[in-house]
Amino acid sequence: MSQDSQHGKWTISDSEDEDNIIPPTPQKSSNKPSIEPDLEIKPDKVITTFKQDPKLSPKRNEKAENSHSVKEPSAPSMGSEARKAAHVSQTVPVKYESNSSSAVKRKRETEEGGWNLSSSDDEGPPPVMKNELKKPNLSPKRKKTEVKRPLSPHGTSYYKEEPTDFFDTNILSMNDMYRFYLNKVTGISKKFNTGALHIKDILSPMFGMLKESVQFNYCFDIPWMVEQYPPEFRDKPVILVHGEKRESKARLIEQAKPYPNIRFCQAKLDIAFGTHHTKMMLLWYEEGFRVIILTSNLIRADWYQKTQGMWMSPLYPRLPEGSPGTAGESPTNFKRDLLDYLEAYRAPELAEWIDRIKQHDLSETRVYLIGSTPGRYQGPAMEKWGHLRLRKVLSEHTQPVQNEERWHVIGQFSSIGSMGLDKTKWLAAEFQRTLTTLGKAGKSFVSSETQMLLVYPSVENVRTSLEGYPAGGSLPYSIQTAQKQLWLHSYFHGWHADVTGRSNAMPHIKTYMRVSPDFTQLAWFLVTSANLSKAAWGALEKNNTQMMVRSYELGVLYLPSAFNMSTFPVEKNVFPASSSSKGFPVPFDLPPQRYSNKDKPWIWNIPYSQAPDTHGNVWVPS
Repeated sequence: MSQDSQHGKWTISDSEDEDNIIPPTPQKSSNKPSIEPDLEIKPDKVITTFKQDPKLSPKRNEKAENSHSVKEPSAPSMGSEARKAAHVSQTVPVKYESNSSSAVKRKRETEEGGWNLSSSDDEGPPPVMKNELKKPNLSPKRKKTEVKRPLSPHGTSYYKEEPTDFFDTNILSMNDMYRFYLNKVTGISKKFNTGALHIKDILSPMFGMLKESVQFNYCFDIPWMVEQYPPEFRDKPVILVHGEKRESKARLIEQAKPYPNIRFCQAKLDIAFGTHHTKMMLLWYEEGFRVIILTSNLIRADWYQKTQGMWMSPLYPRLPEGSPGTAGESPTNFKRDLLDYLEAYRAPELAEWIDRIKQHDLSETRVYLIGSTPGRYQGPAMEKWGHLRLRKVLSEHTQPVQNEERWHVIGQFSSIGSMGLDKTKWLAAEFQRTLTTLGKAGKSFVSSETQMLLVYPSVENVRTSLEGYPAGGSLPYSIQTAQKQLWLHSYFHGWHADVTGRSNAMPHIKTYMRVSPDFTQLAWFLVTSANLSKAAWGALEKNNTQMMVRSYELGVLYLPSAFNMSTFPVEKNVFPASSSSKGFPVPFDLPPQRYSNKDKPWIWNIPYSQAPDTHGNVWVPS
């Protein structure tokens, strides 16, 4: 199968049409693998096959083996079989061969188990697939032995140990005005990690003496997660909120057997193709309580060389005994909204935490909670979740701006669902209407002058990234979805983040914003787990009288009014972070750069074998 478009020819056939070109010299970058297919896609059966070519970089590989010393991680429990397959199976990369005249042979798997992805809203059930990486047939066949395969596509020696000062975090260097932070990235200048956070920082005594915690997430590597807690906190009670079912649930429980302090809460997923995609930490300290809403999974790959973000709440103190139930509320109604979100799980395991939150003072919160929970909603409940919740908050708590129609909408994400046959089906209709809402006086439909700019990595972005092609495993836009919506690609802009030193750290963060015509001011900013999909944001049904949402998602919305400002100035010098800065730290460069004629959006289940990545590898799914 092939598809010609303005973005080049795509193929998922076993053709032998690789060009014989001289490869560029691979960059010697430390990179991380994170093969995290997020959501709402439906690929064909895919087997990503890799092989080693000792001719290309033997010294580099030898050096890597000798210089990287990392304990072999266990297989993570994924939010989908795709994530598990991609993490544990890609052990032998395919090296680029400039004189190769034939494609690497690929084998299709029919056995069950693997690549069980959530589908787009309007597609049928996803196929069951298996992702298996094969070694090249360069030597006689050996008897197959059972070995634990690492999370990394490059083997156990892939991750570099961070330098000793990597985890040094100075609270004074952190901007506590917005409390929006990026994750630290291995392999970039120390300057660009000053004021950023690693999970070890978040869980350290620096932020409080931990008593109990809850981890809401999509993908877990439990042994790795436990190691991120400091030794003195590793036996404290932890609840993992997940969306696993059947075999994957059993694997998750098996992972936790060595840790009697870990309990589980299974999120109800009653609508087909929905996922538990929310990423949140609830941390109860001796000193109080804290909430972290973030974009990273609980696997090492997500905290290594990707651009990720989070909102960290202030430390919430305990209310005095006998305080009324309405006490401790913020001007943004965050406490009530957080409790509503937790109650939507209908989970006895969270009841104690709901009571605990009621006993704390959340009045210092300056962000709005924007969540999604699965269901079909009518009447006032339609505005409780998804993009209609965002529309309601923007309508009630923002004001129209001058030349409003010229203020751009920007969406930045790492996964794309099915948008329909043309833009009027969802994107430029109900979703754009939400994103262009500013105050109650806003027009019912936005002017054609308002531009929507979508930021999604190109093939070249991925190829030249710190991780190389494996970064594309966390950008799961499938050809089956892409070829049905070629119209969408005219919206695309590449990933460029020089302002944060993260141009080569592929984004897993998701952000949405309204920006002035000169890109210096923001009317609002949202960081969330929600990708560009109807499953995440919801879609109107029954002549706009019903909202249907498939997945759990969570994010926080920044509005200038909550900070006594009319707009947020865009920060020009994000790093090193400064506690005195008033500018908002947008994580990528503004204005975004539109795709060139040569750029193509990253499609994760087609081959890229005409040029090597930063590690001398090519990408060969089949």
